[in-house]
Amino acid sequence: MKLTILGSNAAALRWQAHPTAQVLEIAGRTFLIDCGEATQMQLRRSKVKFSRIKQIFISHLHGDHYYGLIGLISSFELLGRKVPLTVYGPKGIKNLITIQLEASEAQLTYPLHFVELNSDTSERVYEDDKVMVDTIPLRHRIYCNGYLFRAKLGQRRIAIEAANEAEIDVAYFNKLKQGYDVLNKHGELIPNASVTLDPHPPKSYAFCSDTMYYPKIIEQLKGIQVLYHESTFLDSHKHLCERTMHSTAKEAARIAKSANVKTLVLGHYSGRYKDLEDFRREAQEIFPEVRLAKDLKEISF
Repeated sequence: MKLTILGSNAAALRWQAHPTAQVLEIAGRTFLIDCGEATQMQLRRSKVKFSRIKQIFISHLHGDHYYGLIGLISSFELLGRKVPLTVYGPKGIKNLITIQLEASEAQLTYPLHFVELNSDTSERVYEDDKVMVDTIPLRHRIYCNGYLFRAKLGQRRIAIEAANEAEIDVAYFNKLKQGYDVLNKHGELIPNASVTLDPHPPKSYAFCSDTMYYPKIIEQLKGIQVLYHESTFLDSHKHLCERTMHSTAKEAARIAKSANVKTLVLGHYSGRYKDLEDFRREAQEIFPEVRLAKDLKEISF
């Protein structure tokens, strides 16, 4: 699982600090999460292939989370894209994009689909044979969802030395991965558990976009591997959270600790701060495994 940070800043733009956008690669899938201004340029800089993006997940309709979407959709057309693209986001996202396409008389070269969301409870919005994605209802000034990405449990793994000692033909390895007992070269039935290992624990990633401290999400986040949680402010500006409905680094750490996640990634920093390490230091007073989202940073898990 790899996370590429395209933008890590809050709404007020700064030089070389872009608004929210991320690319998540999990179980062979590539998802774009939020799409702030200049996302397509950041995709170029990070060398993420446009063609691999088939789903885009938008958390809410504040501009710093979707103003880059129409540009990216248009660039896909200029590049002659044929593969369908699906955009998941709050109700209204389809109308916003459609108006812009119609005004410019754009003729897309690929199918563009929208899945509009308005539920206040978590729902499964995407699933294939490898990955499932659920919404995480958040508490912000407007309707807002985070997204929980979970890889499905994979196949069993071959214990190569044990399989060779049991004299199992490689033609039967796929059967072993599927959990079956198989015959060896002498016609003996070999128990699956004696020559295979359990699958790797499935990867999981939760993206919690703009939200104030909201303990209701803890139950849904319990035990996940990586949590991204907005941390717009340091504790010294906690008084701003109620008006803006954002969180502090310490509040993000409290969510991570209560949910027993393995790693916390902080981001969506207010432009008033010069040293982002202050966010790490504050969060680590509560939760030790903290990483900072920074533009064009790649984090592998």
